[in-house]
Amino acid sequence: QVQLVESGGGSVQAGGSLRLSCAPSGYTSDYFMAWFRQAPGKEREGVAALYTRSNYAYYADSVKGRFTISKDNAKNTLYLQMDSLKPDDTAMYYCAAQERFGYGWQDRRTYQYWGQGTQVTVSS
Repeated sequence: QVQLVESGGGSVQAGGSLRLSCAPSGYTSDYFMAWFRQAPGKEREGVAALYTRSNYAYYADSVKGRFTISKDNAKNTLYLQMDSLKPDDTAMYYCAAQERFGYGWQDRRTYQYWGQGTQVTVSS
């Protein structure tokens, strides 16, 4: 059974940094792993994804240049380094993993596995 466990969320002032971690267990595919976020009253949106087979990264325009997605294969952990945080980045952040053919990295239907989420709050 695949489980994704996120950690690293918290509260920070605007301009600060946080690093989220996602530790997958039972997951052996080499397709997309991604970070999504959902703010209150808004749709869940894709923030960044890593195609683990090629290590190619994708980013939403709203975070490009500020967030970095990476994976430490030795630790089997996915990271999201978030710098220059803004109040608009406040949301619950979810780790997601793909196991079979999907619809594109920002489409939620692409991912079969989801973590429980970790809260990120950015104050002005």
